[in-house]
Amino acid sequence: MKYKALTLAVISLWLSQGVFNEHAAYGKENPLIDIQKVNPGIKIDIRYATPDNFMKEPLYPEARCLLRREVAEKLSRVQQDLEKKGLGLKVFDGYRPLSVQKKMWARFPVEGYIANPAKGSNHNRGAAVDLTLVDSNGRELPMPSAYDEFSERAHRDYMAAAPDALKNRQISQEAMEKEGFIGLSTEWWHFDDKDAKQYPVLDLPFSSV
Repeated sequence: MKYKALTLAVISLWLSQGVFNEHAAYGKENPLIDIQKVNPGIKIDIRYATPDNFMKEPLYPEARCLLRREVAEKLSRVQQDLEKKGLGLKVFDGYRPLSVQKKMWARFPVEGYIANPAKGSNHNRGAAVDLTLVDSNGRELPMPSAYDEFSERAHRDYMAAAPDALKNRQISQEAMEKEGFIGLSTEWWHFDDKDAKQYPVLDLPFSSV
């Protein structure tokens, strides 16, 4: 009984500090899963595992998209629906350790594009995903801006793009909203799970999954 009370006290302390290492608390019951273990049909292009990102350096040790299991299942259903239309998803980013968020914020403290690590990003919760559409051959479809372009062209209400880019943005938004994802107004590629805030911020290493 004393051990159980101590364990609950430790967990409460972690939660009060805003960072919860669930791997430490629950051992092997990691809340994250590799999206390609759930649906291998989803393409990945994890930019933060390469220098091809706004930070110009690799931030992740490996190119994998990790998400909370509940979120991964929803994204898999989006992929299944899109495949009926000859389309699919390509993911640029999923779970992001809090330590990486702090590094991003230190260089680009721009609210609306980079979440303040003091609050935590939904990426840090494993409940946000950056993505685009691809055709049946895996080729990216046109969008109003490049991924991680911090400009008005990335905004969801930007209407001066080519008609096919606007159409593709709308298709991705409708497909994601159908499964309970909410698009970020300043980034056409970013979607949050509607229940994201109920999950704790994590700083688990990729190697834990």
